[in-house]
Amino acid sequence: MADYKLVIKRSAAKEIESIGQKKTRKRIVQRIQELAENPRPIGCEKLSGKHPRYRIRQGSFRILYEITDDELIVYVVKVADRRDVYKRLT
Repeated sequence: MADYKLVIKRSAAKEIESIGQKKTRKRIVQRIQELAENPRPIGCEKLSGKHPRYRIRQGSFRILYEITDDELIVYVVKVADRRDVYKRLT
Protein backbone atom coordinates (compact mmCIF):
# COMPACT_ATOMS: atom_id res chain seq x y z
CA MET A 1 0.00 0.00 0.00
CA ALA A 2 1.37 3.41 -0.97
CA ASP A 3 1.82 6.14 1.60
CA TYR A 4 -0.69 8.95 1.64
CA LYS A 5 0.27 12.61 1.55
CA LEU A 6 -0.69 14.54 4.70
CA VAL A 7 -2.27 17.98 4.32
CA ILE A 8 -3.10 19.87 7.49
CA LYS A 9 -5.54 22.75 7.36
CA ARG A 10 -4.02 25.98 8.71
CA SER A 11 -6.63 26.24 11.48
CA ALA A 12 -5.93 22.64 12.52
CA ALA A 13 -2.21 23.41 12.74
CA LYS A 14 -3.00 26.37 15.01
CA GLU A 15 -5.18 24.12 17.16
CA ILE A 16 -2.28 21.68 17.54
CA GLU A 17 0.13 24.50 18.45
CA SER A 18 -2.28 25.80 21.10
CA ILE A 19 -2.31 22.51 23.03
CA GLY A 20 -0.64 23.28 26.33
CA GLN A 21 1.13 20.06 27.23
CA LYS A 22 4.11 19.23 25.03
CA LYS A 23 3.74 15.49 25.64
CA THR A 24 0.11 15.53 24.48
CA ARG A 25 1.00 17.63 21.43
CA LYS A 26 3.74 15.15 20.44
CA ARG A 27 1.33 12.22 20.70
CA ILE A 28 -1.20 13.98 18.48
CA VAL A 29 1.45 14.81 15.86
CA GLN A 30 2.66 11.21 15.92
CA ARG A 31 -0.90 9.94 15.50
CA ILE A 32 -1.40 12.25 12.50
CA GLN A 33 1.86 11.04 10.93
CA GLU A 34 0.67 7.44 11.27
CA LEU A 35 -2.32 8.32 9.08
CA ALA A 36 0.06 8.57 6.10
CA GLU A 37 0.73 4.84 6.37
CA ASN A 38 -2.77 3.73 7.35
CA PRO A 39 -5.57 6.30 6.96
CA ARG A 40 -8.15 3.93 8.45
CA PRO A 41 -6.49 2.59 11.60
CA ILE A 42 -8.24 0.45 14.18
CA GLY A 43 -10.57 2.65 16.17
CA CYS A 44 -11.28 5.21 13.46
CA GLU A 45 -14.92 6.04 12.86
CA LYS A 46 -16.60 7.39 9.77
CA LEU A 47 -18.76 10.41 10.62
CA SER A 48 -22.14 11.07 9.10
CA GLY A 49 -22.88 14.31 7.29
CA LYS A 50 -22.35 15.96 3.95
CA HIS A 51 -18.56 15.53 4.07
CA PRO A 52 -17.04 12.02 4.28
CA ARG A 53 -14.95 12.60 7.40
CA TYR A 54 -13.28 10.25 9.81
CA ARG A 55 -12.37 10.59 13.46
CA ILE A 56 -9.62 9.09 15.58
CA ARG A 57 -9.08 9.53 19.28
CA GLN A 58 -5.90 10.53 21.05
CA GLY A 59 -6.56 10.80 24.75
CA SER A 60 -9.26 13.42 25.28
CA PHE A 61 -8.59 14.94 21.85
CA ARG A 62 -10.19 14.09 18.53
CA ILE A 63 -8.58 14.35 15.10
CA LEU A 64 -11.03 14.87 12.23
CA TYR A 65 -9.83 14.21 8.70
CA GLU A 66 -10.92 13.43 5.15
CA ILE A 67 -9.45 10.79 2.85
CA THR A 68 -9.09 11.10 -0.91
CA ASP A 69 -8.15 7.59 -2.02
CA ASP A 70 -7.75 8.30 -5.73
CA GLU A 71 -5.16 11.04 -5.02
CA LEU A 72 -3.71 9.37 -1.86
CA ILE A 73 -4.29 12.42 0.36
CA VAL A 74 -5.28 12.63 4.04
CA TYR A 75 -6.59 16.11 4.84
CA VAL A 76 -6.61 16.95 8.57
CA VAL A 77 -9.52 19.30 9.18
CA LYS A 78 -9.73 19.80 12.95
CA VAL A 79 -7.96 18.85 16.17
CA ALA A 80 -9.71 19.68 19.43
CA ASP A 81 -10.82 18.44 22.81
CA ARG A 82 -13.70 15.97 22.63
CA ARG A 83 -16.10 18.51 24.16
CA ASP A 84 -15.43 21.13 21.48
CA VAL A 85 -14.47 19.24 18.34
CA TYR A 86 -17.92 19.02 16.74
CA LYS A 87 -18.96 22.64 17.38
CA ARG A 88 -19.08 24.84 14.29
CA LEU A 89 -17.76 22.14 12.00
CA THR A 90 -17.79 23.15 8.33
